[in-house]
Amino acid sequence: MNRVKRKASVVLIVIALFTSRCSIYSPYGAQTSGASTYSVAAFEMLTPLATASSALALTEALRDRIQRQSTLRLVDESGELQFAGEIVTWEVTPVNVQGDETAASNRLTIGLSIHYENTKDSELGFDRSFSRFADYSSELDLLEVEDALVDDIGAQLSQDIFNASLGNW
Repeated sequence: MNRVKRKASVVLIVIALFTSRCSIYSPYGAQTSGASTYSVAAFEMLTPLATASSALALTEALRDRIQRQSTLRLVDESGELQFAGEIVTWEVTPVNVQGDETAASNRLTIGLSIHYENTKDSELGFDRSFSRFADYSSELDLLEVEDALVDDIGAQLSQDIFNASLGNW
């Protein structure tokens, strides 16, 4: 009798575990809604100060982030999860103003407007803005450090976008 109760308990626990999982979860922690593909359209530049190489770098940062942190497969277009975006903010502002009213540092701020469409679950799609910045010495010209700053900001933005779309935050 004790053996029958133990088997029944194990069966009930297993059933409870399987039925309590409503969503599909990947081993990387990405909430994919059962999708297997994604696409990221090249980001458009809506601000005159952004460069074409920076737009490409930011697009690639998002593609790479999703590739590394999920089991999704990148396709050129019409993925089950679709990302599109525009660079809407690209500005340099002085920070750490010193006593002689000169800035010790400058700040590059990049803002993206992202459209995310989940064809498996339309309620998970969104249109959102994301913004990040990085500081650099005012003794340096922006052109000298732009690539490194864009890489740094792109890593932050891509993580924010990943968290909002697939990280289920």
